[in-house]
Parts: sequence; C-alpha cells; structure tokens
Amino acid sequence: MFRDKFWLSLLLTLPTLVWGHMLQGALGYAAPSVPGGRWIPPVFGTAVFAYGGTPFLKGAVREIKDRLPGMMTLIALAISVAFAFSVAVVFGFPGMPLWEELATLVTIMLLGHWLEMRSISQAEGALGELAKLLPSSATRIRGEGASERVEDVPISDLRDGDMVLVRPGAGVPADGVVRSGRSTVDEALVTGESAPVDKEEGATVIAGTVNGSGSLRVEVTGTGERTTLAGIMRVVEQAQGSRSRAQALADRAAFWLTWIALGAGAVTLVAWLLIGATASTAIERFVTVLVIACPHALGLAVPLVLAISTTLGARAGLLVRDRRGLEEARNLTTVVFDKTGTLTLGEHRVVAARTVGDLSEDDALRLSAAVERDAEHPIARAIVTSASERGLQVPTSSAFEAIPGRGVRSTVDGHQLAAGGPNLLTSLGVTPAPELQQFADDAAARGQSVVYLVERNRALAAFAVADAVRPESAEAVRRLHEAGIEVVLMTGDTRAVAEAVAREVGIDTVLAQVLPEDKAAKIEALQRQGKRVAMVGDGVNDAPALVTADVGVAIGAGTTVAVEAGDIVLVRSDPRDVPRIINLSRVSYRKMVQNLWWAAGYNIIAIPLAAGVLAHRGVILSPAVGAVLMSMSTIIVAINAQLLRRAQV
Repeated sequence: MFRDKFWLSLLLTLPTLVWGHMLQGALGYAAPSVPGGRWIPPVFGTAVFAYGGTPFLKGAVREIKDRLPGMMTLIALAISVAFAFSVAVVFGFPGMPLWEELATLVTIMLLGHWLEMRSISQAEGALGELAKLLPSSATRIRGEGASERVEDVPISDLRDGDMVLVRPGAGVPADGVVRSGRSTVDEALVTGESAPVDKEEGATVIAGTVNGSGSLRVEVTGTGERTTLAGIMRVVEQAQGSRSRAQALADRAAFWLTWIALGAGAVTLVAWLLIGATASTAIERFVTVLVIACPHALGLAVPLVLAISTTLGARAGLLVRDRRGLEEARNLTTVVFDKTGTLTLGEHRVVAARTVGDLSEDDALRLSAAVERDAEHPIARAIVTSASERGLQVPTSSAFEAIPGRGVRSTVDGHQLAAGGPNLLTSLGVTPAPELQQFADDAAARGQSVVYLVERNRALAAFAVADAVRPESAEAVRRLHEAGIEVVLMTGDTRAVAEAVAREVGIDTVLAQVLPEDKAAKIEALQRQGKRVAMVGDGVNDAPALVTADVGVAIGAGTTVAVEAGDIVLVRSDPRDVPRIINLSRVSYRKMVQNLWWAAGYNIIAIPLAAGVLAHRGVILSPAVGAVLMSMSTIIVAINAQLLRRAQV
C-alpha cells in the first residue's frame, strides 16, 4: 500500500514542484506557461494530501482514540497544518503557500514507511520461509505387491497411516516413520543441523525436510497442524508477537518524544511570531519541527532488531518463544543443566572398555555385540548400538541362549562366548584379571554397569555401560566458561554418577539426588545469591525449574516443538546451542543500544535546527528537508538492524 501510494504521489508531486515557487526561486527558472498554471500546485498538492496523506490521517485517529499519540499524529498534524494554511493563502490570507513542502513531505514519508515495512517484512520472514519448506503435493501409495499403485495428491489429503513415497531430492510432505528404504535427509532448515541425517527403516522424518539420493517409503504420523514444522511456525509466530522490556522502553520514549515535539513545535510557532516573522515562516518552522521530531526511528529501533534476531534464531534451530527470554540471556551468570537427555543422550552406551592380552577394544566390542545381538535387555542393546555407531562389522552368531539373571551366550566364529555381569562370572567360576577387576570397581563407583566378555573360564574384556554423555556437552561447557558463566549440573541421580558426568564435561558444581519437585527451589536458591540463572532441561519433568529460572531453555524438542515451559526451545537438542543463545542475545542488545542512541541523539540535534536556532547564520531547514532527514534516520536504523544478519550465531 505504501509503495503504490508513494509512486502515484511522486507523479503528482512533480508538477507541484515544477510550477511551484520553491524550485523556481531556488534554481532561477520560469515554469512553462500553460492555461491555469497557477492552479497546478494547489490542485496537485491537494490530490497528494487527499490520496497520499490518508494513511497518516487514519493512523492519527487511531492513536488519539487509543490515547497514545505518536508518529502518525505528528505527521498528520504537520500535513494538515500545511494544507490548511495553503488553502487559506489561496483564499486571500497573507503569506506564501506550502504546496510544494506539503507534497514532498507526504511523498517522502510514504517512501520512508514503504522502506520500513519492507525491512520489517524481511525480518519477520521466518514464517514465510518455513511455510515454503512444505511441498504442495505428495506421492501416496495405494495397495501392496502387484496391486500397488501411486498417485499424486495435495498434502491436505494425507491422513495418519497413509504410505507415501519420497523420491530422491523431493521434500518430505508430512511427519512420519520410514518403513522401507535408505537415504540421507537434509534437516538444516528445520533443525539447524548442517550435516545430512541418515534415515533407514524405523527412523522418523520431519515434514519440510529434503530427501537425498535414496528413496523412502514413509508411513504418515502427523499432518497439518500436528507436524513438527507447524509447531515451529507457532513458536516463531508467538515469539514475534511477544514484547520485550527494551521494546516497551522504546515505546515509552517514543510516546514522550511525541509530546516533546508538540511542545517544541508550539514554542517554535509562538517564538517566530513574537520576533515578527510572517505567519508563513512561523508555520513552516512549526511544520518542520513536527516532521523532524517524528519518533519513527525510535519506534523502529528495537522491534526490527528483535524481529531479525528471532529469524536468525529460527534458522539456527533456536526457537524463541518469548523475546524477554532472549533479551535476558545476555545478563546470565549461571547456567544449570539437567543431566539425563540434556548433557547425556538419555540412552545407554558403552562409555569405557578394558581388555586383556592382545585383544583390541574394537574386537572385544565387535564380539560382544555378536553375542548380545538377539538379546532384549537394554544393556545388551547398548552394546549392539555402540558397535554400530563405531562402524564395526559385527559377525554372525549361532546357538544363542539366554542365561536368566546372568547374561547370554552364543557361538561366534567357532568360539563359544558369553556376556553378562558379575553374576555370570560367579556362575561360571571365573575370576577376572586384576586390571579388569580394578576397571569394574572404578565403573561401579561411578554408578556404571559392567558387562564382561567371557570365553570358557577366562574373562577377555569388561565394558562400562551408562547413559552416554553427548559428544557436544564438553564443548558447550567450555564455551560457557570462556564467556565467564558458571555451569551447574543438577540431577536426580546419585552423586557418584553426577560427579562422573561433571568430570567428563568439565563442570565444577554438582547438585545431585534432587527430586523433580525440588529443582525449582534449587533455582530460587541460586537466584537469592544474586545470580541470573538459566535452566536447561527436557521441558517435561524440568518444567517448574524452567519457569522459575530467569531464562528457561527446553532441550530435546526436535519432534515435539510445542514445549510450553521454556522461553527458548533447542530444536537440535545440542547443548552447544546454549552459548549461541547468549551470543545472539548480546549481539542483539548491542544493535538495540546503537539504534536507540542514534534515534534519540538525532532528535537532540535535529529539533533545535528545525526550530531555527541557527537561522541568524543562514541555516534554515524546510519541511521537505526535515522529512528527508527524518526518513534518513529511519533508514539508517533499519540498515544497522539488518547488519545483525552478519552476526555469527
């Protein structure tokens, strides 16, 4: 709307300038003589006022009804006074009409608003970008075997349980589970994960992600508003609708600047009349003060930065639910991590191993995984999974047998092997080598389970199995320490387990054996010490602590985005994103401060110049020049905010 009105108003302004007195006097030329030429400025100036000035007049009415006079009120008052005075001159009132000033003022203000709205729409483009991720149609599979057929349908026709074919390079149309096929999927635009993620049977896929070179048959589990992508869009929309304290401060400053501008304009008008200036000169000064003091830049300074930071966060897998949380993150002194599912995977893995003789750790793990392959016990699954994650070739086994309460045994490469805990050794009458016994004792002291690999009457290896620490956790803690932030581990596990994890990732302070209902009290205790605390947890049993903390960060939300407790949601479940939040908060705050200083400092200088304090030295600003300066200040603020996009998040 502002764009269209600008271009037409510009066309109407050009004749006003050509046949008006301002340019003719300044450039020393005579406008072409045409019949009724003296009526061109009034007619075209009135057209610009009526057409281009309408948004400002309507905006002023809304502001006055809301008892919040601001930018629109000042602009509407300025153009209305200029229009009324010019009409009065046409009907005989002594003075010089302001048709050119009026037309240029409206046109420049329209241009400024157009550029502003364009900047805001670009900044708030996260929702649009996310919406574009979804393909418009899907390839649905009907029937099985020889009767199988495929059909292209709109994604709105998909239902839970439908089977869809995701071809190489195609977008995933809905959340689902892979039923057959193998491929890699690019999830960067949804989760922020830069590396393609391997997908095979049983893996989950997210709507809006992009398939790689393989084909996948996916059973639909979530469509429409129930997809992960829709959840992300809701969170982003909620964040962009939330308000921060800095924005509220800027709004109050803009409100008071409006009253200051009105007062300064009134004083300017009276002062010029008292020193004997003409009504035309006094009104021109009055209009210039109102225009140049418009709190446009001040009102844009904070919201634009926040909109851009929200977009940057969404692109990087940091979903800001409440902007106050992002704003507060820069002041954090302490970050409290939950352990299970946050610093750890929440799944058991082999975390350490010891062998005897010439057997390597990889060979021992490979053989143990072969023995445990058919077992259902979680610890057996941990050994098999650990071998798979290391890329080991696990041999086949035969004659599998479960030994209740002790372990399992089977034949691998012609050798009869057994795997199990200490009870297995007791039942077999096996005494482990001293180095294996010491390894087992140390693991038990850390609260870790121990599994032995046994051949006949000899223990070949021992494995420590525990909730595995995320490989990114140590780096996350290191980055927080480098930023001068204290890191605390809070968990319901035993102190031995908690301290083992803390040592591994570099955390000094441990709060162990804390019940879920007591976590909020621990956060409050830290806050009473004067600390600004962030709580990082899974958003379920940690919800009271997340709400109590100054900043609540919900982790583990890759497929359940609608986490209600946290201020910020980490889509990737990567603890390294916590220091990234703090960095984003700090760089955003610096941009806000820069913009606020520019917007406020500009008015400190501009208002006196507009009032004419240097008129005795020949420095006079016309309303049109005032409009240009005001628009330039707004554009500078917008450009400075856009530079935030270059920040490393």
